[in-house]
Amino acid sequence: MTTPTNTHSLTRGLWLGLLGIAIFSVTLPMTRLAVGTADAPQMSGFFIAFGRAVVAAVLSLGLLLATRAPMPRRDDWLPLAITAGGVVFGFPVLTSVAMRYVEAVHASVIVGVLPLATAAVGALLHRQRPSLGFWLCAAVGSALVVGFAMLRAGPNTGSGLALADVLLLCAMLCAAVGYGYGARLSQHMQPEHVICWALVIALPLTLPLAAWTWPQATLNTSAWLGFSYLAVFSMWLGFFAWYRGLALGGTVRVSQVQLVQPFLSMLFAVPLLGEHLDAVTVGFGLAVIATVFAGKKMPVR
Repeated sequence: MTTPTNTHSLTRGLWLGLLGIAIFSVTLPMTRLAVGTADAPQMSGFFIAFGRAVVAAVLSLGLLLATRAPMPRRDDWLPLAITAGGVVFGFPVLTSVAMRYVEAVHASVIVGVLPLATAAVGALLHRQRPSLGFWLCAAVGSALVVGFAMLRAGPNTGSGLALADVLLLCAMLCAAVGYGYGARLSQHMQPEHVICWALVIALPLTLPLAAWTWPQATLNTSAWLGFSYLAVFSMWLGFFAWYRGLALGGTVRVSQVQLVQPFLSMLFAVPLLGEHLDAVTVGFGLAVIATVFAGKKMPVR
Protein backbone atom coordinates (compact mmCIF):
# COMPACT_ATOMS: atom_id res chain seq x y z
CA MET A 1 0.00 0.00 0.00
CA THR A 2 1.33 3.46 -0.93
CA THR A 3 1.00 5.98 1.91
CA PRO A 4 0.87 9.78 1.43
CA THR A 5 4.34 10.02 2.95
CA ASN A 6 5.73 7.49 0.49
CA THR A 7 4.01 9.25 -2.40
CA HIS A 8 5.47 12.60 -1.31
CA SER A 9 8.96 11.09 -1.04
CA LEU A 10 8.65 9.51 -4.48
CA THR A 11 7.46 12.79 -6.00
CA ARG A 12 10.33 14.73 -4.41
CA GLY A 13 12.72 12.01 -5.49
CA LEU A 14 11.56 12.20 -9.10
CA TRP A 15 11.87 15.99 -9.25
CA LEU A 16 15.32 15.96 -7.65
CA GLY A 17 16.32 13.15 -9.98
CA LEU A 18 15.12 15.18 -12.95
CA LEU A 19 17.18 18.17 -11.76
CA GLY A 20 20.26 15.96 -11.50
CA ILE A 21 19.67 14.53 -14.98
CA ALA A 22 19.21 18.01 -16.43
CA ILE A 23 22.64 18.91 -15.05
CA PHE A 24 24.20 15.65 -16.27
CA SER A 25 22.68 15.99 -19.74
CA VAL A 26 25.06 18.87 -20.51
CA THR A 27 28.07 16.69 -19.61
CA LEU A 28 28.65 15.17 -23.06
CA PRO A 29 28.44 18.49 -24.97
CA MET A 30 30.70 20.19 -22.42
CA THR A 31 33.16 17.29 -22.58
CA ARG A 32 33.28 17.61 -26.36
CA LEU A 33 33.86 21.36 -25.93
CA ALA A 34 36.76 20.74 -23.53
CA VAL A 35 38.41 17.82 -25.34
CA GLY A 36 38.03 19.19 -28.86
CA THR A 37 38.00 17.05 -31.97
CA ALA A 38 40.54 14.78 -33.63
CA ASP A 39 41.30 17.59 -36.08
CA ALA A 40 41.38 20.37 -33.46
CA PRO A 41 42.28 18.80 -30.10
CA GLN A 42 42.12 20.76 -26.86
CA MET A 43 42.55 19.17 -23.41
CA SER A 44 43.45 15.53 -23.07
CA GLY A 45 40.64 13.29 -21.90
CA PHE A 46 42.74 12.16 -18.94
CA PHE A 47 43.33 15.70 -17.68
CA ILE A 48 39.62 16.48 -17.98
CA ALA A 49 38.72 13.41 -15.92
CA PHE A 50 41.35 13.85 -13.21
CA GLY A 51 41.35 17.64 -13.16
CA ARG A 52 37.62 17.97 -12.70
CA ALA A 53 37.78 15.44 -9.86
CA VAL A 54 40.47 17.51 -8.12
CA VAL A 55 38.43 20.73 -8.34
CA ALA A 56 35.34 18.94 -7.05
CA ALA A 57 37.36 17.29 -4.26
CA VAL A 58 38.61 20.69 -3.03
CA LEU A 59 35.01 21.94 -2.98
CA SER A 60 34.00 18.75 -1.19
CA LEU A 61 36.62 19.22 1.52
CA GLY A 62 35.29 22.71 2.18
CA LEU A 63 31.71 21.45 2.41
CA LEU A 64 32.59 18.51 4.68
CA LEU A 65 34.49 20.81 7.04
CA ALA A 66 31.83 23.52 6.99
CA THR A 67 29.02 21.05 7.80
CA ARG A 68 31.15 19.06 10.27
CA ALA A 69 30.28 15.91 8.40
CA PRO A 70 30.85 12.72 10.38
CA MET A 71 33.39 10.21 9.17
CA PRO A 72 31.90 7.34 7.18
CA ARG A 73 31.36 4.09 9.05
CA ARG A 74 33.91 1.35 8.68
CA ASP A 75 31.70 -0.70 6.37
CA ASP A 76 31.04 2.36 4.17
CA TRP A 77 34.60 2.74 2.89
CA LEU A 78 34.42 -0.11 0.38
CA PRO A 79 31.10 1.06 -1.15
CA LEU A 80 32.55 4.59 -1.29
CA ALA A 81 35.61 3.25 -3.12
CA ILE A 82 33.36 1.41 -5.59
CA THR A 83 31.31 4.58 -6.07
CA ALA A 84 34.51 6.53 -6.74
CA GLY A 85 35.66 3.86 -9.17
CA GLY A 86 32.45 4.26 -11.15
CA VAL A 87 31.73 8.00 -11.15
CA VAL A 88 35.11 9.60 -10.32
CA PHE A 89 37.37 7.40 -12.46
CA GLY A 90 35.48 5.06 -14.82
CA PHE A 91 32.77 7.24 -16.36
CA PRO A 92 34.80 10.49 -16.60
CA VAL A 93 37.92 8.86 -18.06
CA LEU A 94 36.09 6.71 -20.61
CA THR A 95 33.72 9.43 -21.82
CA SER A 96 36.41 12.12 -21.94
CA VAL A 97 38.67 9.95 -24.09
CA ALA A 98 35.80 8.84 -26.34
CA MET A 99 34.26 12.27 -26.90
CA ARG A 100 37.17 13.50 -29.02
CA TYR A 101 36.17 11.00 -31.71
CA VAL A 102 32.36 11.08 -31.67
CA GLU A 103 29.83 13.89 -31.72
CA ALA A 104 27.75 14.56 -28.63
CA VAL A 105 24.55 13.79 -30.56
CA HIS A 106 25.92 10.33 -31.43
CA ALA A 107 27.05 9.67 -27.86
CA SER A 108 23.65 10.70 -26.53
CA VAL A 109 22.07 7.65 -28.15
CA ILE A 110 24.59 5.39 -26.40
CA VAL A 111 23.59 7.01 -23.09
CA GLY A 112 20.08 5.68 -23.71
CA VAL A 113 20.93 2.32 -22.10
CA LEU A 114 21.95 3.96 -18.81
CA PRO A 115 18.48 3.90 -17.17
CA LEU A 116 18.13 0.14 -17.58
CA ALA A 117 21.72 -0.41 -16.45
CA THR A 118 21.13 1.74 -13.36
CA ALA A 119 17.86 -0.03 -12.58
CA ALA A 120 19.50 -3.43 -12.99
CA VAL A 121 22.38 -2.56 -10.67
CA GLY A 122 19.96 -1.05 -8.15
CA ALA A 123 17.78 -4.14 -8.23
CA LEU A 124 20.76 -6.42 -7.65
CA LEU A 125 22.09 -4.29 -4.79
CA HIS A 126 18.68 -4.21 -3.09
CA ARG A 127 18.16 -7.93 -3.74
CA GLN A 128 15.18 -7.33 -5.98
CA ARG A 129 14.34 -9.68 -8.83
CA PRO A 130 13.47 -8.02 -12.16
CA SER A 131 11.17 -10.08 -14.33
CA LEU A 132 12.09 -11.79 -17.58
CA GLY A 133 10.33 -8.98 -19.44
CA PHE A 134 12.65 -6.43 -17.83
CA TRP A 135 15.73 -8.30 -18.99
CA LEU A 136 14.28 -8.76 -22.49
CA CYS A 137 13.71 -5.00 -22.74
CA ALA A 138 17.26 -4.42 -21.51
CA ALA A 139 18.59 -6.78 -24.17
CA VAL A 140 16.56 -5.13 -26.95
CA GLY A 141 17.63 -1.64 -25.85
CA SER A 142 21.26 -2.67 -25.73
CA ALA A 143 20.98 -4.29 -29.16
CA LEU A 144 19.51 -1.08 -30.58
CA VAL A 145 22.39 0.96 -29.18
CA VAL A 146 24.98 -1.45 -30.55
CA GLY A 147 23.21 -1.52 -33.91
CA PHE A 148 23.18 2.28 -34.07
CA ALA A 149 26.88 2.44 -33.20
CA MET A 150 27.75 -0.12 -35.89
CA LEU A 151 25.56 1.66 -38.44
CA ARG A 152 27.44 4.90 -37.80
CA ALA A 153 30.86 3.26 -37.52
CA GLY A 154 33.61 4.82 -39.58
CA PRO A 155 35.29 3.13 -42.56
CA ASN A 156 38.27 2.05 -40.45
CA THR A 157 36.23 -0.11 -38.08
CA GLY A 158 35.08 -2.70 -40.60
CA SER A 159 31.95 -4.43 -39.40
CA GLY A 160 32.68 -3.94 -35.70
CA LEU A 161 32.16 -1.26 -33.12
CA ALA A 162 34.36 1.80 -33.10
CA LEU A 163 36.67 2.04 -30.09
CA ALA A 164 34.92 5.24 -28.96
CA ASP A 165 31.57 3.41 -28.85
CA VAL A 166 33.07 0.58 -26.81
CA LEU A 167 34.47 3.14 -24.36
CA LEU A 168 31.06 4.82 -24.09
CA LEU A 169 29.30 1.51 -23.41
CA CYS A 170 31.84 0.70 -20.69
CA ALA A 171 31.31 4.18 -19.28
CA MET A 172 27.57 3.49 -18.96
CA LEU A 173 28.32 0.38 -16.90
CA CYS A 174 30.68 2.35 -14.65
CA ALA A 175 28.07 5.07 -14.14
CA ALA A 176 25.37 2.52 -13.30
CA VAL A 177 27.57 0.89 -10.65
CA GLY A 178 28.53 4.26 -9.18
CA TYR A 179 24.89 5.38 -9.13
CA GLY A 180 23.74 2.15 -7.52
CA TYR A 181 26.30 2.11 -4.71
CA GLY A 182 25.97 5.85 -4.16
CA ALA A 183 22.21 5.52 -3.85
CA ARG A 184 22.57 2.74 -1.31
CA LEU A 185 24.97 4.83 0.76
CA SER A 186 22.52 7.74 0.56
CA GLN A 187 20.01 5.70 2.55
CA HIS A 188 21.98 6.39 5.76
CA MET A 189 24.42 9.15 4.76
CA GLN A 190 23.67 12.69 3.64
CA PRO A 191 23.44 12.31 -0.17
CA GLU A 192 25.73 15.27 -0.78
CA HIS A 193 28.30 13.74 1.57
CA VAL A 194 28.41 10.55 -0.49
CA ILE A 195 29.91 12.17 -3.58
CA CYS A 196 32.07 14.42 -1.40
CA TRP A 197 33.69 11.50 0.41
CA ALA A 198 34.07 9.57 -2.86
CA LEU A 199 35.96 12.54 -4.34
CA VAL A 200 38.09 13.06 -1.23
CA ILE A 201 39.24 9.44 -0.98
CA ALA A 202 40.16 9.57 -4.67
CA LEU A 203 42.19 12.78 -4.26
CA PRO A 204 45.55 11.04 -3.50
CA LEU A 205 45.29 9.54 -7.00
CA THR A 206 43.53 12.27 -8.95
CA LEU A 207 45.79 15.12 -7.79
CA PRO A 208 49.12 13.71 -9.07
CA LEU A 209 47.45 12.37 -12.21
CA ALA A 210 45.95 15.80 -12.95
CA ALA A 211 49.34 17.44 -12.43
CA TRP A 212 51.01 14.87 -14.70
CA THR A 213 48.47 15.40 -17.51
CA TRP A 214 48.28 19.22 -17.19
CA PRO A 215 47.89 20.80 -20.66
CA GLN A 216 51.13 22.12 -22.14
CA ALA A 217 49.62 23.93 -25.13
CA THR A 218 47.53 27.10 -25.15
CA LEU A 219 43.84 26.23 -25.06
CA ASN A 220 40.69 27.98 -26.19
CA THR A 221 38.60 29.78 -23.58
CA SER A 222 35.69 27.53 -24.55
CA ALA A 223 37.69 24.47 -23.47
CA TRP A 224 38.23 25.95 -20.00
CA LEU A 225 34.55 26.88 -19.77
CA GLY A 226 33.58 23.31 -20.62
CA PHE A 227 36.06 22.00 -18.05
CA SER A 228 34.66 24.36 -15.38
CA TYR A 229 31.13 23.11 -15.94
CA LEU A 230 32.28 19.49 -15.71
CA ALA A 231 34.16 20.13 -12.46
CA VAL A 232 31.50 22.12 -10.60
CA PHE A 233 28.21 20.82 -11.99
CA SER A 234 28.74 17.39 -13.58
CA MET A 235 31.22 16.16 -10.97
CA TRP A 236 29.75 17.79 -7.88
CA LEU A 237 26.44 19.67 -7.69
CA GLY A 238 24.58 17.31 -10.01
CA PHE A 239 25.17 14.43 -7.62
CA PHE A 240 23.62 16.36 -4.73
CA ALA A 241 20.24 16.31 -6.45
CA TRP A 242 20.71 12.89 -8.09
CA TYR A 243 21.70 10.86 -5.02
CA ARG A 244 19.06 12.54 -2.86
CA GLY A 245 16.46 11.78 -5.51
CA LEU A 246 17.53 8.12 -5.68
CA ALA A 247 17.46 7.87 -1.88
CA LEU A 248 13.97 9.37 -1.60
CA GLY A 249 12.26 7.59 -4.47
CA GLY A 250 14.31 4.41 -4.89
CA THR A 251 16.93 3.60 -7.50
CA VAL A 252 14.70 1.44 -9.70
CA ARG A 253 11.89 4.02 -9.90
CA VAL A 254 13.81 7.31 -10.00
CA SER A 255 16.29 6.02 -12.58
CA GLN A 256 13.44 6.22 -15.12
CA VAL A 257 13.91 10.02 -15.32
CA GLN A 258 17.11 9.23 -17.21
CA LEU A 259 14.78 8.62 -20.16
CA VAL A 260 14.98 12.32 -20.99
CA GLN A 261 18.79 12.53 -20.79
CA PRO A 262 19.60 11.47 -24.39
CA PHE A 263 17.30 14.06 -25.91
CA LEU A 264 18.35 16.81 -23.52
CA SER A 265 21.97 16.07 -24.44
CA MET A 266 21.09 16.24 -28.15
CA LEU A 267 19.27 19.54 -27.69
CA PHE A 268 22.19 21.07 -25.79
CA ALA A 269 24.68 19.82 -28.39
CA VAL A 270 23.00 21.72 -31.21
CA PRO A 271 23.52 25.30 -29.91
CA LEU A 272 26.71 24.59 -27.93
CA LEU A 273 28.58 22.67 -30.63
CA GLY A 274 26.72 23.41 -33.84
CA GLU A 275 25.89 19.73 -34.35
CA HIS A 276 22.90 18.55 -36.36
CA LEU A 277 20.14 16.07 -35.68
CA ASP A 278 19.02 13.65 -38.39
CA ALA A 279 16.10 11.28 -38.68
CA VAL A 280 18.16 8.12 -38.09
CA THR A 281 19.62 9.41 -34.83
CA VAL A 282 16.26 10.60 -33.55
CA GLY A 283 14.63 7.33 -34.63
CA PHE A 284 17.15 5.16 -32.80
CA GLY A 285 16.95 7.44 -29.77
CA LEU A 286 13.16 7.08 -29.65
CA ALA A 287 13.40 3.31 -30.08
CA VAL A 288 15.88 2.99 -27.21
CA ILE A 289 13.73 5.16 -24.95
CA ALA A 290 10.65 3.09 -25.86
CA THR A 291 12.37 -0.13 -24.76
CA VAL A 292 13.55 1.52 -21.54
CA PHE A 293 10.03 2.80 -20.86
CA ALA A 294 8.63 -0.68 -21.45
CA GLY A 295 11.28 -2.16 -19.19
CA LYS A 296 10.32 0.21 -16.40
CA LYS A 297 6.75 -1.14 -16.54
CA MET A 298 7.87 -4.71 -16.04
CA PRO A 299 7.43 -6.13 -12.51
CA VAL A 300 10.35 -6.22 -10.07
CA ARG A 301 9.90 -8.73 -7.25
